[in-house]
Amino acid sequence: MKLELGNIIINDIQFTNEGSKVENGVLYVNQEEIKELVLEDSNIDTCEVFIARPGESVRITPVKDVIEPRVKVEGPGGMFPGWIAKVDTVGSGKTNVLKGAAVVTTGKIVGFQEGIIDMSGPGADYTPFSKTYNLVVKMEPVEGLKQHEHEYALRIAGFKVACFLGALGKNLTPDEVETFEFDNLVESARKYPELPRVAYVQMLQSQGLLHDTYVYGVDAKRTLTTIINPLETMDGAIVSGNCVSSCDKNPTYVHQNNRVIRELFKAHGKTLNFMGMIITNENVYLADKERSSNWSAKLAEYLGCDGVIISQEGFGNPDTDLIMNTKKIEAKGIKTVIITDEYAGRDGKSQSLADADASANAVVTGGNANQVIVLPPMETVYGHLHFVDTIAGGSANNIDAHGNITVEIQAITGATNETGFHNLSAR
Repeated sequence: MKLELGNIIINDIQFTNEGSKVENGVLYVNQEEIKELVLEDSNIDTCEVFIARPGESVRITPVKDVIEPRVKVEGPGGMFPGWIAKVDTVGSGKTNVLKGAAVVTTGKIVGFQEGIIDMSGPGADYTPFSKTYNLVVKMEPVEGLKQHEHEYALRIAGFKVACFLGALGKNLTPDEVETFEFDNLVESARKYPELPRVAYVQMLQSQGLLHDTYVYGVDAKRTLTTIINPLETMDGAIVSGNCVSSCDKNPTYVHQNNRVIRELFKAHGKTLNFMGMIITNENVYLADKERSSNWSAKLAEYLGCDGVIISQEGFGNPDTDLIMNTKKIEAKGIKTVIITDEYAGRDGKSQSLADADASANAVVTGGNANQVIVLPPMETVYGHLHFVDTIAGGSANNIDAHGNITVEIQAITGATNETGFHNLSAR
């Protein structure tokens, strides 16, 4: 299986009264074209479109999703299978990417826990999306819309806009092409017999409304733990349906650019043999957790792994899934490294995870999400500022008389991301 990602480097976004296009590294966007596309859905009442550039005094909140614009140029399938495209298997052929650009969705929210992206100031250091050129799409639902319909409308609108923008690059020559190839199980084992066999176990948030992830359009909580080709993930097979405690939830952009997968490809054939990828869910009930972790261990053994990397999504309840996966895989004689983050209290002295086991002795941390930060006021806010006192990491009356916002970094989108797609590190 071979996938070519053709990166068209975007250095700016500008509005135009003409047709939307990409030219000389600039994404020109006709606002009316975006609004017309979004308002095709009768569940969305209003739509506004803004631009947020790196370094500007701009705050985006509450952030629903972040999506990278892409288009399928050659090969089977299309963008966001099960949502926009049909459910043909993706992960091969050629896909063009508007690299450096992102669609950020915002507006009135279903719950209260979506996050913040600051394009400058101290908050910008904690989110990777302060470095992207963001087309911000603010949408408001029609009055009385039910929660699930509201959530669905905002999600699919973001995907539609990302596909519209991505299609502008379909006939352009990429500035650079990244090529990824992945053999079948037999060929992989035969090709590098002397190297340790390593797989990636990705845990997908799947605890219900605002805690969902979709695989080929299917809600992950309705699936069994399974094997997926990592190239499928890189080509849009997995998308976000969640946003709570936004520091460690994976926006769609993160799934499209999963850092663990990319690092494993870099090491493949050099220091390890990348055998494959297992996706497993994070359900609420104990029987579901037992079933899913049993299958994770079974499939890791089936792949003949010497070691696995396990990335968590979220915290608290999913800590149980993380430790179950670790214990059961280690019991098979397979070494594990887990990637998580910490909720160790504002002083850093509390227990970092809600569950623990001696077998989880190789841990990469994404940071302490309870760390407190003061965000100075921005000249411009896209979205609704009044949610910042109720989002996860916020507190009542957390905006002072000068407009400073005191929050935990869990309120910042991507601050402690558990696939490594963020800016914190430990030494």
